[in-house]
Order: sequence, then C-alpha cells, then structure tokens
Amino acid sequence: MKSELHTVCRCHFPRIYWLPEEEYFWGCRVLASLSNMGELFRSEEMTLAQLFLQSEAAYCCVSELGEIGMVQFRDLNPDVNVFQRKFVNEVRRCEEMDRKLRFVEKEIKKANIQIVDTGENPEVPSPRDMIDMEATFEKLENELKEINTNQEALKKNFLELTELKHILRRTQQFFDEMEDPSLLEESSILLDPNEPHRVAPLRLGFVAGVIGRERIPTFERMLWRVCRGNVFLRQAEIEDPLEDPTLGSQVHKSVFIIFFQGDQLKNRVKKICEGFRATLYPCPETPQERKEMLAGVNARIDDLQMVLNQTEDHRQRVLQAAAKTVRVWFIKVRKMKAIYHTLNLCNIDVTQKCLIAEVWCPVSDMDSIQFALRRGTEKSGSTVPSILNRMQTNQTPPTYNKTSKFTSGFQSIVDAYGIGSYREMNPAPYTIITFPFLFAVMFGDLGHGVLMTSAALYLVLRETRLIAQKSDNEMFNMVFAGRYIILLMGIFSMYTGLIYNDCFSKSLNIFGSGWSVRPMFDSKRGGNWTFDTLKGSAALQLDPAVDGVFSGPYPIGIDPIWNIAINKLSFLNSFKMKMSVILGVSHMLFGVTLSLFNHLYFQKPLNIYLGFIPEILFMACLFGYLVILVFYKWVSYNVHISKDAPSLLIAFINMFLFNYSDTTNKPLYRGQMAIQIILIVIALACVPCMLIVKTLVLRRQHMWKKHLGTQNFGGIRVGNGPTEDEAGIIQHDQLAQQCDEEPEAREEEEFNFGDVAVHQAIHTIEYCLGCISNTASYLRLWALSLAHAQLSEVLWKMVMHIGLSSKSIGGFVLLAIVFYFFAVLTVAILLIMEGLSAFLHALRLHWVEFQNKFYCGQGFKFLPFTFESILEGRSED
Repeated sequence: MKSELHTVCRCHFPRIYWLPEEEYFWGCRVLASLSNMGELFRSEEMTLAQLFLQSEAAYCCVSELGEIGMVQFRDLNPDVNVFQRKFVNEVRRCEEMDRKLRFVEKEIKKANIQIVDTGENPEVPSPRDMIDMEATFEKLENELKEINTNQEALKKNFLELTELKHILRRTQQFFDEMEDPSLLEESSILLDPNEPHRVAPLRLGFVAGVIGRERIPTFERMLWRVCRGNVFLRQAEIEDPLEDPTLGSQVHKSVFIIFFQGDQLKNRVKKICEGFRATLYPCPETPQERKEMLAGVNARIDDLQMVLNQTEDHRQRVLQAAAKTVRVWFIKVRKMKAIYHTLNLCNIDVTQKCLIAEVWCPVSDMDSIQFALRRGTEKSGSTVPSILNRMQTNQTPPTYNKTSKFTSGFQSIVDAYGIGSYREMNPAPYTIITFPFLFAVMFGDLGHGVLMTSAALYLVLRETRLIAQKSDNEMFNMVFAGRYIILLMGIFSMYTGLIYNDCFSKSLNIFGSGWSVRPMFDSKRGGNWTFDTLKGSAALQLDPAVDGVFSGPYPIGIDPIWNIAINKLSFLNSFKMKMSVILGVSHMLFGVTLSLFNHLYFQKPLNIYLGFIPEILFMACLFGYLVILVFYKWVSYNVHISKDAPSLLIAFINMFLFNYSDTTNKPLYRGQMAIQIILIVIALACVPCMLIVKTLVLRRQHMWKKHLGTQNFGGIRVGNGPTEDEAGIIQHDQLAQQCDEEPEAREEEEFNFGDVAVHQAIHTIEYCLGCISNTASYLRLWALSLAHAQLSEVLWKMVMHIGLSSKSIGGFVLLAIVFYFFAVLTVAILLIMEGLSAFLHALRLHWVEFQNKFYCGQGFKFLPFTFESILEGRSED
C-alpha cells in the first residue's frame, strides 16, 4: 500500500513523499473528481496498449472491439506488402462476396424494388459461416445471371418478331399502294430503245427492314447520293416505342422498304443499311405468303409474351426475396472484411498461436475493453484469456474528444480548423455559447430569429424520423448535422433582436417610450414649440436636458422611438461600434486566459512568467483600458454635460503619441496622463520580455543543463549546479516551450539559438500586431449588424410597404401577393444569404481571433475501429 501511495503522491505532489491512509483516499477522490471535470475541457487521456490474442480467439475479440469502437489499431507491418499478409485470402473472399452483393443490389434497384431496412445490427458471422455465405451468394448470382441471359435472349427474339410483324403489315400497305397504275408508272418506268413511245413496267427488287427514327433523314440522303437516285424509298413510323433488350430503354423506330433494279444496287443498298445499323428482314413477294407469315409471327409473339411474363415473375420473386436480406448480408460481409483487414495489422509470434496488436485507447475505457476481450474469448470457446497490457511510449497519442449529438456540431467547427494537440484546452465547450452569441450580434432580429428557431426546432423534434429516411441530399444533410447549432443561433438571435428592439425592421413598443414631446410645446412650462411648429417643420430634435422630455431608459433594449428618428443610424453606429470593441476585447482576453491553463497543465512555468503574463498585461493595458474608458464615459457624462465629452478615439491616439496638450479633446478624468503613461510603459516593457528575455532564459537553461557542474563521487554531489531532478525539470521545460510541441517526454533535441530567437520574434510580432488587427476585426460585428438591419428595412419599404399602402377592397389581394414575395425574399436573402454570411464571419472570429490565443490544433484525430460506419451506410475506412 505504501509503495503505491508513494508512487501516486510523487506523480501528483512532487514535494510530498508520504500521506496518512485516510488523507490518501480523500486525495484520490478529489483527484478523480477534478480529473472527470477536466475531461470536459480537454481531450481524453490516451494510452498505448498491447494486445495478446490467441489465434482461435482473435477473430471474435476483434469483432467485440469493433462493436464498442474504443480502440485504434496501429499497423505493425508497415513494410509488408498487402498481398503478403496472413489474412489476404480472407479479405479477397470478402471482397468477392461484396461484389456479388453489389450485383444483386443493382438488379434490385433496376427492378424498382424497395430494399428492406429494419435497422437491424446483425452479429458478425463466424469464420465457418463464410463457406455457406459464399455458396448462397454464388447460387443467387448465377441464378440472376441465367435469368437475365434468358430474358435478354427472349426479349431480343421478341423484338425481332415485333419488328417483322410491323414490316409485314407496312409492306403490304406499300404494295397495295403500288398497285395504283399512276404510282406504278412513277416508280418503275424505263424506256425501251425499240419502242421509244411506250412505257414498259419492269419488275423491281426490294429489301425491307427497320431503322432508328432519328437516322431516317441522313439514311435517305445517303441512298440518294450513292445510288444516284436509282432507288425508291418508302418509310413509315412505328407508333409504339420498342424496348431495347441490351440497354433496357425505349427506342423509336421506322419501317422502310427500298425498291431497286439490279444486283449492283442491291449490294450498295445492303451496305448502306449495314452502315446505318438498320435491321433487314426477309419479306415474301406475294401477298398470300406475307399473310401466312404474319399469322405465324403473331402466334409466335403470343407464345413468347407468355414465356417472358413467366420469366419476369420468377425474376421478381427472386429479387424480392433477396431485397429482404441484402442489407443484413452487406453488414455481415463488410464486418468480416473489416475484421480480417484489422487482423492483417497485427504481428504473429514465432509459435503461430498468438497475434500481437498495438492499440490506442482512452484510459477511462480500459475496463470496457477488458470486458469486450473477455466476451470475445468466451464466444470463441478458447480457454486462454486475451491480455491487455499498457505500454510506455514517447509517441504522441491521438486526440479524442467525446461528443454527443448536441456537442458534435460544435466540435466539428473546432476540428475544421485543426485537430487539437494532445490534452490541450478544447475550445468546443466555450464555442457552444460564444459562437451562436457572436452570430446573433451580427444577425440580431427577433422575427428572423423566430423563423430560424422554428426551422431548427422542427429538425430537432423529428430527428429520429429524418435519420431513418437517410436522405442523399448533401445540402440537407449538412444543415441537419448542424441543427443544434442553428437552434442556438436562432435563440440567441431572438435575444439580441429583443435588445436591438428590431423585428422585421420594426420596433416593439412593449413598455412605452421613455421620451415625451409634450413639454417641448407646452408654453406654460416654458417650452418654445407650438402646434404650428410641429406642422411646419420636417424634422425636430428632442432635448433630453428639458425636464419631462426624457423620463428614463427603456426597460429592455433600445427605445422604440429611435425607429422613427432621423439620427437613428448615427446613434446605432456609436452604440454597436463600442459594443463590438467590448465584446472583442473580452473574447480575446478570455482566449489568452485559457492559455494559462495549458501552461499549468503541461507544467511550463517559463511560458507563464515570460509568455502569459506579458501577453495579458499588453492587451489589458492597451485595449482593456479602452474598454474601461467606454464604460467610464457612459457612466460619467449625463445629458447636461454630454456635449463636452471628449472623443475616445482621439484620446486613445493621443495616448500612443504622448500628446496631452490637445485643447480640443479634454481629459476624461484627473490624473489621466500619469495613468496612461504608466500603462504604455508597462505594455512596452512586455514586448522585450516576450522577444528577448524568454530566448535568453531558454539559452541559459540549456547551458546550465549542458554544464551541470556536478560530479557524483560515491553519491556525494559536488558543485553549485542544479540537481539531477532540477536538470530534468529544466530539460522538460526546454523541450516543451512551443505550443505545438507534445506534452510528453521526448528525446533531447539540439538547442539552436538562432531558430529559437527567430521563432520567438515571429510569435511576439504576430501577437502584438494581432492585438490591434484582431480588435479591428471584431468591428465586423458592428458592420454586419447594421447591414442586416438596413437590408431588412429596405425590404420592408420596397416590398411590404406596397401591400400595406392600399386601403381599397382589392388591397387584400394585393397584400397577399406582396406578402408572398416578401416572405420569399426574407427567407432567401435575410435568412439564408445573410445567415450564411454571419455564420462565416463568426467562424472566422473563432478560428483567427479567439483560438490562436491558446489553441494550436496540430494533433491527429483518434479513429477507432468501429462498425458504426457500416451501419450508417458510409464507405468503409
């Protein structure tokens, strides 16, 4: 007990070597509770573990691990070709079964049969079941191929008989028309040299066939040119489209008959027909033979149609039976393939009886992994248990943040910037609040917020049914994945819209205005306005210094009277600009504060004293002071002395220029010059601390460690250098100075003063200039908020105002039509386009202005081996 206690205390309390047993257990409980709280704000603690699996139990154990999805396997055979691994034959067999199932699925979809999806998660079949599954799929594939081959042959024969039927009918009509003496004279006249004044009808040869309807004009021109006009073509369209047995599509064709004289023309005509892919059919010359042949063709068509119907019914029965189980088959086969692919990542010991695997897994899930291994061993019937052994390693673990359906969308926003470094502060918990709030500051409108909240609430309440539908629409799936983000953005937009008192560009007069116009034209009270003044003036200005004009601030948000004021834009400009600066500086100071927790967790005291403290002082002394001035000016100046209030912008510029002799801009308070000089000196002093002092301290620590000045003679320490423990701490601090370095111990690297100095200079310059540019970047909150309000007002005046202006009976119809266009434009422009714009700007504020203060995002994601992607229908990893 004491040895374990000593180890635990040395890990958590380096200066404590012994604790009483009662205090030890109390400390363990406190540490456990603090650790669980920390998991919310940091990635999971990961460990590298080694698995020893018996050969007969490896398949079942990996199957159980795939069901829980808590381990990420490492490839222990990186130099081995994929075709030379142990289970390559099993993987090929699974791929072959998957190919057969895809063929069956294709046939099912071609037949427009619905694949049954019950949401069932079948168990992984045992390796012995692979033979039965292969036989089943082989039989089903062969049966479908045989049915398709026979059906194609029957359809081809049916098509030929159908075309022959139309040819026989049409040619009979052609010959009936040719019996007309005038037509016969036109089609077959040749002059006999012995009898020049007599027309001698001659017997002509002919061919008949079918051709695609779109090729008729080209076909006719080619015949005319090649045969030089010595042929006669008759054609007629087939009304009903014919089915192409090869492609399965409907085609339109025409029947043609070509009359000619001589074998030479006959050969030319046949070659042209062959070139245009026209099908020629034998056609008898006498009407009686054509009639008998047509009767035989009709009889054969009827018999063939019956056989085709029976074949199609049999095919439908086979496909319907397969449609009930094809999804389950897919899941089983792909699970088996994933298992064998994972087993190929393992090493096999020399006895060929044990598989060795290395996995990354969360420390908190070790018990669940052990239980899964135990279930797999029992399922396989093996008597030798599987072993899970934790390993010590210097490799960087993957980053794993546990999420729910609510937090997954916000975590995706953070991961899109970069996967967090191992165990650094995770911005996602804070993004849940700050992201929709900054969006709402730019999108603030009560009416638009209600519409957005309603749409997101529909997706949230019907999420189970929508997930079951499995839509293929990529845009809808993206919106559905962010349904909780949209819901919070809508709720926050309703709040900010209430603060702005803006609902579809109109104000809500809930509590009445705090302004009154009566004292201004009441002569008994000393006012100088009259009713004539009101009638004759286009614009008047209320003076809040007059008693009774301004009764007090509005209870919530902005007074509704500002909606009709001429100087509304000037007032909102000033208000929203100051508000943007306050929110921006607060957001950045919070980001810098979070970096302190990273330094404390990774035990980097140098980064605290020469990194965090100068950074927070630099920003607080300059921009934090500006925020304090904003609040001070709001509190200190009332309506009577507001005209003499100095400009904050001029005062802030003069602060940097040390210009305190400007008579046009009076000081805000007594002692302003001394305080501002002190703040500027402190801010300027922070720059060399980050730029030079930190680099020199790093170099000093390196030299101190390199020349320890200690020698051990029989355990006696000589010299004034650091102890071995202190040298180890110095080495740890030096190797983990940069934010992007791994928190675990690593091999010592050679210290390069030039590289460290350049890196620190870049970091310092980037931070100092970034404080200015990032503060200015938050002014987008002001700009987009005003733009959204102005667009909403313009849309109301240019569209909705037209429908409300008519007071006649027909105005109701006009209002309905105008409201339709108003609703469409509101959704398309103000909700979708403006919402997307505000979303992207809020995204940039988090990625660039907030996360760069404490978040590196240079880790790699934890990708566990799981069957979940197979159940969701996604592609295999």
